Amino acid sequence: MKQVALLAFNDALATSISLPSELLTAANSVSRRDSRKAIINSEFVGLDRSPISVSGGMEVHPSTNISNGKEYDLIIIPSRWRHPHRGAPTRPDVQNWLRSHEARGAEICAVGNGSYFLAEADLLNDRVATTHWHYFDDFAARYPRVVLHRDYLITQADNIFCTGSVNSAADLVIHLIDRNWGASIASRVAQQFSPESRRPFSRNSYRVNRNDLHRDETIAMAQNWLARYIANPLNIPELAKQSGLSERSFHRRFRQVTGMPPLQYLQKLRIELAQDLLQNSNLSIVEIGQQCGYSDASYFCRLFKQHSSASPGEYRRAVRRKLFEVNKSQ
Repeated sequence: MKQVALLAFNDALATSISLPSELLTAANSVSRRDSRKAIINSEFVGLDRSPISVSGGMEVHPSTNISNGKEYDLIIIPSRWRHPHRGAPTRPDVQNWLRSHEARGAEICAVGNGSYFLAEADLLNDRVATTHWHYFDDFAARYPRVVLHRDYLITQADNIFCTGSVNSAADLVIHLIDRNWGASIASRVAQQFSPESRRPFSRNSYRVNRNDLHRDETIAMAQNWLARYIANPLNIPELAKQSGLSERSFHRRFRQVTGMPPLQYLQKLRIELAQDLLQNSNLSIVEIGQQCGYSDASYFCRLFKQHSSASPGEYRRAVRRKLFEVNKSQ
């Protein structure tokens, strides 16, 4: 059984600690169903035994602390809400704890700006790493010996992993489940849990839009299919067949309940996904276009500008500036 520590500290981003925990719990559940045997013992490990407050005002009660003398096989460091270079990463006892585990060969994964913990402990010197995109310049200035990769959402240097976001951390945890406990368990966890957690909200949230709040279950199923296979070419004959309708009836009912024809609806989903990725990922504009189903980057840029009144590059700069404007004085 692998021993896993989820480092818990004040102002941690709640999802960056809860999502890896839930994925590991899911892997345990799959193993228990197969062999009635647990494969993971995970616990929240605090800096001490005091309750901590994470983002959103939620309280976490660590079951143990870093001075317990226990050896862990995997350590997950969550991201910190707002600026990460405060408090916990600079504590010598935290740094020594991380160094001793790294020296023993434990896998250590930093989510988002959790990479500051590793850099402060000198574990990233002359190694590749990434961090949350908002902190690229600050991270590079503070830690010039780190080989910062701004274009990758996941990096690996020996037993040290860094991810640029919570969603990419989910990808990494699935990879580690595969590597440690096999492809079968990893695949089943990914199928039942991870795709929904990793997919940007707009890609799998058709019920949120007002024109989706209807009771036509047949069209709702079609909308769900479009959201799940958003990058696939639109095949109206096949979609109508799956819906048990003629193409004419499918078009009529789809437009009646959504207010737009299928192609326009799919384009709307794709633009929403592109907006999400431009704001929250480090993917290039070409890669985002491909993930949204557009292999022609020029066409993607023209279509995006028609819908958003800005080019993809202009949109990315605008939303990122607005998103973190509040943090400039911190």
